[in-house]
Amino acid sequence: MSIREVAARAGVSPATVSRVFTQPDAVAAETRRRVLEVAGELNYSPNPVARSLARGRTGNLGIIVPDMANAYSAMIAKAVQREARRDGCALFVAGSDELPQDEEQWARAMAPQVDGLLLVSPLMPDAALRELSVQGPLVLVNRQLDGVPSVLTDTTEATEHAVEHLHALGHRRVIYLAGPEGYSNEMRQRGYRAACARLDLEPAEIGPFQANFAAGVRAADHILAADATGVVAYNDEVAVGVINRLADRGVRVPGDVSVVGFDDTSLAGMVTPRLTTVRLPMTAAGEAAARLLLDLLRDGATAPSAPISLPGELIVRDSTGPVRAGVAGAGP
Repeated sequence: MSIREVAARAGVSPATVSRVFTQPDAVAAETRRRVLEVAGELNYSPNPVARSLARGRTGNLGIIVPDMANAYSAMIAKAVQREARRDGCALFVAGSDELPQDEEQWARAMAPQVDGLLLVSPLMPDAALRELSVQGPLVLVNRQLDGVPSVLTDTTEATEHAVEHLHALGHRRVIYLAGPEGYSNEMRQRGYRAACARLDLEPAEIGPFQANFAAGVRAADHILAADATGVVAYNDEVAVGVINRLADRGVRVPGDVSVVGFDDTSLAGMVTPRLTTVRLPMTAAGEAAARLLLDLLRDGATAPSAPISLPGELIVRDSTGPVRAGVAGAGP
């Protein structure tokens, strides 16, 4: 179905039909409604290449995540894709495998092919991020850099709640399994250390570990060597790795060791016991970041002066319980 047939049926010129799809605000509301109605009846959709040329844009957005196999990355990317689709944009996705040099390489390769770029928990240097922000619209998730718009999931208070929860259950030897360096790990560490100081607990941190199941398996033996009865893991995948390795060694969760994760991905409800975790607003973060990027692409739009901050929430399930009396790390 051609643009001329739509124009003839709607009683307007082909140029008007073109403007409806490329510059809708330049067309009267009633005319726009009539053209869209006819286009729907005729199953007409504009040629994407022609449409992008008319707009002076590619019609594409890009997102780079730390790990495409990680549920956290997948949930954010899915939320971004949903918002991009609503705005008629396609989404290019790449994973950095938590390697700063790969992340920067992907970003430089993708930037000329998209209208705007979204980076999730980026690890590349500040200078590289600033250079990318000069090339085109850029939004960061869980990384704060002056002058670059960002969406942050602030887990400091929720991490404190996780440590307080374990302390209330009698745990006095609570260990933190650190993740990759960056904003997310810094927020967790800050909350962990603040809670330990307030509750008179000696902080014990191991890591950094990669944010995956295998890292949790490796960390479990360190936990046992440290005589810890409570564990706060960097994310759900690490926590599940810990639980599996402890089971292999005959250590009960939560009977002998209580475990807390982060993210509240679907994995948290699949593992046995069901995982106590800090729920992060991943879908909300992805949606907010996508809307922020799309807003920047609109004529005259300016970046907000402050980051968008979304809080975490402790969700208590079955992987945490009272410390067993008489064991090391137990409270009075």
